[in-house]
Amino acid sequence: MFLKQYYLGCLAHASYLIADEASATAIVIDPQRDIQQYLDDAEELGVKIRYVFLTHFHADFLAGHLELRDRCGAEIRLGARAEAEYSFVPMEDGDTLDLPGLRLQILETPGHTIESISILVFDRTKNPDIPHAVLTGDTLFIGDVGRPDLRASLGWTAQELGSHLYDSLHDKLMKLPDETLVYPAHGAGSLCGKNLSSDTVSTLGQQRQFNYALKPMAKDEFIKLVTADQPDAPAYFTYDAILNTRERSTLEDSLKHALRPLSLDDVLALNPAEVQLLDVRDAADYAKGHMAGSINIGLAGQYATWAGTFLDTARPIVILAEPGREQEAAMRLGRIGFDRVHGYLKDGMAALAKRQDLVQTTERVSAPMLAEELQSSNPPWIVDVRTPSEWSANHIPGSVNIPLSQLQQRLEEVPHGRRVALHCAGGYRSSIAASVLDQRGITNLIELAGGISAWEAASLPVETA
Repeated sequence: MFLKQYYLGCLAHASYLIADEASATAIVIDPQRDIQQYLDDAEELGVKIRYVFLTHFHADFLAGHLELRDRCGAEIRLGARAEAEYSFVPMEDGDTLDLPGLRLQILETPGHTIESISILVFDRTKNPDIPHAVLTGDTLFIGDVGRPDLRASLGWTAQELGSHLYDSLHDKLMKLPDETLVYPAHGAGSLCGKNLSSDTVSTLGQQRQFNYALKPMAKDEFIKLVTADQPDAPAYFTYDAILNTRERSTLEDSLKHALRPLSLDDVLALNPAEVQLLDVRDAADYAKGHMAGSINIGLAGQYATWAGTFLDTARPIVILAEPGREQEAAMRLGRIGFDRVHGYLKDGMAALAKRQDLVQTTERVSAPMLAEELQSSNPPWIVDVRTPSEWSANHIPGSVNIPLSQLQQRLEEVPHGRRVALHCAGGYRSSIAASVLDQRGITNLIELAGGISAWEAASLPVETA
């Protein structure tokens, strides 16, 4: 038996390839949409990918089950409570996939979603009766459990799914041996929970000891605990969860359309009310000069999460990137199902060299410069776009906390007739915020270069909540 974890840091997503050498068979669990790494490893092992499992319909990324089906004929398997447009084999509690060297056995573990399953992995050559590992999807994480509040728009309340989650953990997963390895679908940075560890594998025994959600407690207490203080879920989560149930085009077909070079005239000919100009450069480069009306979501940060928060799935996207990075930008959009990429601006910002009338800048100031402005008779209004917990830990005196994830819903709180200073931890999120506010006609903006980190490095005062 061969088991490999693939960890995609930008989405904090773990997928798996399990291979049985005796039957030359491989199974992929919760694949990302760009599937070449699984194909390459299967070829190197001399096995064929014959099955692909989804532990549930993921909300934070578009899975690669259809890509594997179309590329190598893999049979799709889902939990028995799943409903989808494409053909799949439903797997009920106790169902198995038996191969000479390994056995996979299904545990139905609803809670994060109603169709969620966990997959027991038995190494038949070592111990056919005790599970070597369990792939828990988003039911059990390292240090946390899956949040039960993401399916409200699909008819399930957090309390209903929280009750199922409690039963799945206590009646199924916690009955496994302490030595069973736990392989989840996500790690730290994922918005599918609130306390995920940076570790990507653990054991049931360790989780019993250290996972706050597995401590002895009544069901009502558990539901209250796991539904409290969850991070804001991006708007695209419901879109992806639904799209994972549908027949759709593959990433390969999507990228053929997305990777089209467009001249500046081609871009200007598009309807400005429809097209979304996505500048994926670093915040500092964006501030020095960018195309008017563009939004800055840099590739160096949580690009997919913020793209899914601020971009509209129904409107065409034009990418503005440093030459050579267009493919990465389009691919990472494709991983979350944003396939309406019309193309990219050929030559990037160099295409605007003779059209400075289309170029804007964002004023960035140092921490001492901002501190001096705050002492003036007409100080700027400071907006801290970090999360509430970050703001509570330390913030500039007098600042207002409007988390970036809530900015679009709270635009009316930002004054139009006053200079506005934006900051985050280091400058990534504040650049997104500045571009969003500029699109909404709030243009008297400055950004704190280096964010709160630069402010503290300059030994300037901070407060705690």
